[in-house]
Amino acid sequence: MKYLLGFDVGSSSVKATLINAETGEVAASSFSPEIEMPIDSKKPGWAEQHPDLWWEHIVKATKSVIAKCNEAKDNIESIGISYQMHGLVIVDKNKEVLYPSIIWCDSRAVSTGNKTAEEIGIDSCLNSYLNSPGNFTLSKLKWVKDNLPEIYERIYKFMLPGDYIAMKLTGKICTTISGLSEGIGWNFDKQEIAYELFDHLGIDRDLIADIVPTFGEQGLLSSSAANELGIKNGIPVSYRAGDQPNNAFSLNVLEEGEVAATAGTSGVVYGISKKNTIDKNSRVNSFAHVNYTIDKPNKGVLLCINGTAILYRWLRTEILNNSCSYNEMNELSREIPLGSEGVLILPFGNGAERSLNNEDIHAQITGIDFNRHTKKHLIRASLEGIVFSFRYGLEIMKEMGLDIKVIKVGNANLFLSELFTQIFSDVCNVNIEIYNTDGSQGAARGAGIGSGYYKSFDDAFRNLQVIREVLPDKINSEKYEVVYHEWRKQLTASLRK
Repeated sequence: MKYLLGFDVGSSSVKATLINAETGEVAASSFSPEIEMPIDSKKPGWAEQHPDLWWEHIVKATKSVIAKCNEAKDNIESIGISYQMHGLVIVDKNKEVLYPSIIWCDSRAVSTGNKTAEEIGIDSCLNSYLNSPGNFTLSKLKWVKDNLPEIYERIYKFMLPGDYIAMKLTGKICTTISGLSEGIGWNFDKQEIAYELFDHLGIDRDLIADIVPTFGEQGLLSSSAANELGIKNGIPVSYRAGDQPNNAFSLNVLEEGEVAATAGTSGVVYGISKKNTIDKNSRVNSFAHVNYTIDKPNKGVLLCINGTAILYRWLRTEILNNSCSYNEMNELSREIPLGSEGVLILPFGNGAERSLNNEDIHAQITGIDFNRHTKKHLIRASLEGIVFSFRYGLEIMKEMGLDIKVIKVGNANLFLSELFTQIFSDVCNVNIEIYNTDGSQGAARGAGIGSGYYKSFDDAFRNLQVIREVLPDKINSEKYEVVYHEWRKQLTASLRK
């Protein structure tokens, strides 16, 4: 019996899943830690995690999943990695981390990216990179160069979080075209590394890691890593992708017109386009999809909302003092009518928002009446506010020409909540298909394709099934139209300040 091992390395936790390669069914899953990993914020707008923390929980999750399926210990065919996007990891020649990872929701490099866009020209940036530099990985690296020159001088290679995990597994430092594109390091016009951008920023080209295919052998599990994980050495790492391209892949979203979504710490809607789809304000971003090739340049068009499930977590830990489970919170919110009796929440409390032109307006709660409203209203209003932010972003995507009628999601994170999923369908007026998969399963199946065990995408996804379909309720959709426009007025007022 052969197994495929997939890792999903998020900013909250690491999940490991073993797939029975022959049947495609999940043999075992584990995640670590049980309580979300901390994000360090030394200054307003900063967000850091030390990469050693991710590796610590890779080891714990792997040992846990092997304990559940000991037969897999010596029978793993290949390994796949899904990882939090846009982060920066820098190492010296000894492959030691020089500075904590500046992760995806860190806003410190926004001004750096904006200055770069002004110098190069926004149209040139959009035509070449499909995005403005913003606070993507290269802008973060430039920030290090400008603000921590003594550290910058010691850098041997810069990496994305998934590249670091692959390095820990194999000892090899490498990246992918998809990874470079998410860091704004790929020129879509020339279909090559954006050397001219590196040169403009004064970043040495030697800091760029070697490119390997998204699907294919990227290195072999080293003896030292195998000993830590408790599995045999020599297993190929054969797939790597950012969490949002991977989430779409896990749902078999690979061709133009298909759309996926997720609602973890951040929320994402991700559609596929063959064209170089551009938002002139760079509120929605395009990157190389997992099946991007020079001959078939499929792009993922990504709407990201930083503050989604992190708002729900904040309510649970800081307001409810961990007195309720997430399921109990969902049940409490059902007791409150649609519209939360006037309570509105802007969920933008996790750094600068791309969809708001990189403004950081912070989370806001309005409409509270101390004589009527309770914690139940806050819970319901948080779910509604998160969905309203999705709707706001979907309107931008539709302006770009994407036709969104059906959204595919995995049975994970906020989509585990029937109430949240129904609110999403009602507010956005879309059908939602929920599948029996998640990011770690997608990474495992990607590993099977990359190693050649699966001969096609269809082969890898033969057991992918819709477990639930949610359709919009016409009456609720009409009611939410009124509430949404009140929410949007509040957002517009905040953006004018």
